[in-house]
Amino acid sequence: MEIKKYTRTVGGKTFTVELNNWAEQASGSVLVRVGDTVVLSTAVISPKAREGTDFFPLTVDYEEKYYATGKILGSRFIKRETRPTEEAILVMRLVDRTIRPRFNLGMRNEVQVVITALSVDGENDPDILAILAASLALGLSDIPWDGPVAGVRIGKKEGAFVLNPTYEDRETANLDIAISGNTERINMMEAGATEISEEEFGNAVEWGFPFIKEFIEFQREIISEYGKPKKSVPTIEVPPEMKKLLKEEFSKKFEMALYQKNKAVMREKMDAVHAEWFSRAQEKFGEDYHHPTACLACENEINEIVHKKIIQDGDRPDGRQPDELRPLSASIGVLPRVHGSGLFMRGETHALSTLTLGAPRDEQIVEGMEIRTKKRFLHHYNFPPYSTGETKPMRGPGRREIGHGALAGKALLPVIPSKDEFPYTIRLVSEILSSNGSTSMASVTGSTLALMDGGVPIKKPVAGAAMGLMQNEKGEYRVLTDLQGQEDHHGDMDFKVAGTRDGITAVQLDVKIEGLTLPVIRDTLKQAHTARMKILDLIESVIKEPRSELSPWAPRVQILKINPEKIGALIGPGGKIINDIIAQTGAEIDIEDDGTVFITSDNPDGMKKAMSLIKQITRELKPGELLEGRVSRIFEFGAMVEVGPRQEGLVHISELAPWRVEKVTDILNVGDIVSVRVKNVDEQGRINLTYKDVPGAYNDQDVERGKTERRDFQDPSRPRPHRGGMRREHR
Repeated sequence: MEIKKYTRTVGGKTFTVELNNWAEQASGSVLVRVGDTVVLSTAVISPKAREGTDFFPLTVDYEEKYYATGKILGSRFIKRETRPTEEAILVMRLVDRTIRPRFNLGMRNEVQVVITALSVDGENDPDILAILAASLALGLSDIPWDGPVAGVRIGKKEGAFVLNPTYEDRETANLDIAISGNTERINMMEAGATEISEEEFGNAVEWGFPFIKEFIEFQREIISEYGKPKKSVPTIEVPPEMKKLLKEEFSKKFEMALYQKNKAVMREKMDAVHAEWFSRAQEKFGEDYHHPTACLACENEINEIVHKKIIQDGDRPDGRQPDELRPLSASIGVLPRVHGSGLFMRGETHALSTLTLGAPRDEQIVEGMEIRTKKRFLHHYNFPPYSTGETKPMRGPGRREIGHGALAGKALLPVIPSKDEFPYTIRLVSEILSSNGSTSMASVTGSTLALMDGGVPIKKPVAGAAMGLMQNEKGEYRVLTDLQGQEDHHGDMDFKVAGTRDGITAVQLDVKIEGLTLPVIRDTLKQAHTARMKILDLIESVIKEPRSELSPWAPRVQILKINPEKIGALIGPGGKIINDIIAQTGAEIDIEDDGTVFITSDNPDGMKKAMSLIKQITRELKPGELLEGRVSRIFEFGAMVEVGPRQEGLVHISELAPWRVEKVTDILNVGDIVSVRVKNVDEQGRINLTYKDVPGAYNDQDVERGKTERRDFQDPSRPRPHRGGMRREHR
């Protein structure tokens, strides 16, 4: 195949698309590049439908290849890529939520999109490139798909919006928004921000939207020339006769079963109506009965019922008004030994969040293709099967758990105190005990309660709510506050918004329809703000501000600042000195390159002792300072005196007495405890001491006798250095 290349400059960056035969057996493939970041995307469809499946089987995989960074990464024993990193999973979700709404959900042939990062330049994030590449691979393939789509990232620099900012620009920006869609609507958003207003958020989306259109026009040029004809793939279609039977005999029954305030009652009644429907359909259609078709017919009918009742009458299944929250409840300190805990309940959605505080060394080391850093703030989210009244295998967190945990963490991050203010590693875990919609936003509120209960000095409380949408073919719609399970399942969007009283900190959107217009987005943000204020009112009624004291079970951390040149002395050869202090005191000690020392201990005595030892080792000795120490070694030219833990200074033989000393042992011997004065500290950090100038060491008579006798100066009446073991504080 002849290699074809296309380029387009958007927002000051040049994007290159290359068509080649690298993955020629895939249904569609493409290579996309910006800067030196390159991704390969492939799309493949299975030749046959997956039997017995009642959903469209789409899989999106994002492959991080460590060679893309030019580095050998991984643990000491494993040097190849294994399971996806958390960052890779978040990219998968970003792409999946963008492309999924553009498929005919009646398809049952498996579709797999694989995006592989082949080269990463450290400036251009592959995630937005992955959306473009996935869209092009599908558009060029023979897979039926209603594309193309595209995505952009919006940041802010020096007061102006920036398109697809670099990693460096994103670190200092007060917003980071990824959006995607087609030429008319937005169908995916993922955002983190530092308390920006709803107005500014909407302006950012409006500013970035035209660039999506540019990327789509670019794709259409390529697809029109090299796109394959779309193949005919069977889809599940409900026959008119089945629609008619369902509407005439079961529509009202489904409506009555669905409109229940209690989820368990609703599920029981819905199961009964479903069973009756399947039995009736089998009886009616005999050999022509197809169970997946009967299931799809039910879904379509329930969708229509819910949309009609909510849009026309504002009637929600649980009886609430469109802008009404479910009953709220919050409590703190519900667990005795954890460092902080919060229980938040909103209707049948219950989230228990716990706080654990650790030493600075408990930070998570993150080493991936795009990022190598340490994380001192962690939020983890668990969704056990009992939370929905189901039984499933208990395995590790899936993509949903990773995504929800990251979203809640992103919402809370702007209010977490800096390491200088609060030098702890902070871990939050949200356990979803009961689920009926919007568990990630419940985790935000529960975690805020746990942080405040634990005495973490967060800047402000954070809360969030998920908003839903019902929209008909005429464009009429209603935004729903506090989305619950059935409204999410049968509705058109899940729009999560979290923040403080002063602004938004996180947003996530996915849709089941073509997308949202800007007016719908602004209406949703406004309604979400009202809901957030009510939840924040609840938090502040339970606890107005973080507790003034940490839990008695939490460790204490103290900070010392030492001269960076003293770090080597504190650590010692092979870590001998620092490890000795740790062994003696039981404290954990972390040292940073700037001379910051973090001492963590749950034992006050151990903390005090560690502080004392570190201060002794790293203190800045000044000329003339009087010290006490133990004579540790004797040489012909002088005596070494230990004036601190593993800290020695030399008393030269000429500094032993105010006369000429023939032998060091005439004055001092190993084990003597003596007072010495600092003479100077040389450029290499060596301490020079004097003994002869110490007050009380000699009197005038001693000096005269020493000058005349010069040797074997042994006067029993003269005060002598005392013998004995080294004092414990110097050991």
